[in-house]
Amino acid sequence: MIEIGVFHNGASDLPAKEVPWNGSGVVVNDGDLPTTHQSAQRTIVNQVRQGVLADHLGFDYWFQTEHHFQPEGAELSPNPLLGEAAIAARTKRIRLAQAANIITWWHPIRIAEQAAMLDVISGGRLEFGIGRGYQPRENETFGWPYGSTIQDQERNRAYYEEAYEIILKAWTQDSFSHHGEFMSLPPSYTKWNHKQTLAYFSQKGVGRELDEVLKVGGPDMYSGGNPVQATTTKLLEFSVYPQPLQKPYPQMWEPLTSPRSVKWAAERGINGYFIVEPNSRLRKNIDLYFEAAESAGWPDRQDRGQFKRGWDAEKHRGVVTCRYIHVVEKGLGDLDRAARAMELQWDYYGPFGFAAVLAEADEPFYDLDMKVTADLLREKKVAIHGSKQYVIDSILEIKEQCGYDDFMFNAWFELGGFRGEEVEAQMSYFADEIMPVLRRECGGSPELPTSSVDLDVERRPVAQA
Repeated sequence: MIEIGVFHNGASDLPAKEVPWNGSGVVVNDGDLPTTHQSAQRTIVNQVRQGVLADHLGFDYWFQTEHHFQPEGAELSPNPLLGEAAIAARTKRIRLAQAANIITWWHPIRIAEQAAMLDVISGGRLEFGIGRGYQPRENETFGWPYGSTIQDQERNRAYYEEAYEIILKAWTQDSFSHHGEFMSLPPSYTKWNHKQTLAYFSQKGVGRELDEVLKVGGPDMYSGGNPVQATTTKLLEFSVYPQPLQKPYPQMWEPLTSPRSVKWAAERGINGYFIVEPNSRLRKNIDLYFEAAESAGWPDRQDRGQFKRGWDAEKHRGVVTCRYIHVVEKGLGDLDRAARAMELQWDYYGPFGFAAVLAEADEPFYDLDMKVTADLLREKKVAIHGSKQYVIDSILEIKEQCGYDDFMFNAWFELGGFRGEEVEAQMSYFADEIMPVLRRECGGSPELPTSSVDLDVERRPVAQA
């Protein structure tokens, strides 16, 4: 079986142009800063439009990233949960995912609340992605002193892992506390002598005893003001609302590159997301993920045991891969503009060292400073650009060469310099001409439940006195 999603990273629709720099050329947005702001507004609207379109076309998943502050044009998605809430209100079936929310930029309780709101609004369609971030312009701007900067890898990772634990507590425990290396929730000094709280937890059968939630004390002679604060009564636990509809919590995802991250995700039942690896390196990473999952006893949020290699379509468990897709057929598509769009993307990604993972599994990592060209991306079939049949054959080749049982594939349609309508034409052609073939060749797709949440309202007459 196969499941098929759409990945959207928010590339600008402005034309891409080459600017001379340091003896060579660099591809960037063609527009001044006010123009880039206008383009960003269109991009946000297009993300919602295309998420709704993906549902109508029968795609199974919609993935957005979290990225900020980029006049250069490669990516924009400042709040995937907010964008997907708009999509949720206009759809009934498609799964709403992130690759990923950068939880080192968020207070874990705030991101837990917002993600749970999306799960509730969507009728239980959240697929919650988590990541650590890697770009200093983003990390340092949003960064907290305790480890949200990628320049401090180990502290970043330690905070990330603690935030993950807090999110799970918020989603699964009716009332809780957390006292870790980075966060104490609630803080030990939180006063809360509120009569409603005292009355509520003095009842029998509400799920917590009063002394579990409050350490009751007398008045505080050193404090004035209202009785909630002029007290020595301390808050010991609190509840986070809402919790997700999905139990015990929504499936979690993580973009993966390093062996350490692959193992960490597999050992916790987190689905893996691989984007730019060629097939041989992807197969090696799938092997590593499944070896770690087996050694850990096949972790799964619903304790369903062993799952199929690569992907299990019934359990929605395993790892997904993603490829740039651009079909050139019967007047659709433009290989030259798509090549320029690839240069825009990789002139941005390249300096971060992403060229390393384009090497085959039996090759040493490529030079971190190497120029990544559209020809190289197409040669590696990271970018699958060409005829309908070429796209079909190349996608099925991933399943065969990587040893997937079932298959999970994400298509990356949006490209820098392409208008929203052009991206939507690619999505529609893929859904009409390519997706049915993939489903037939892979044995079909599982049925996804539709949302039972009704967000439609009728105007009702005002009652007359």
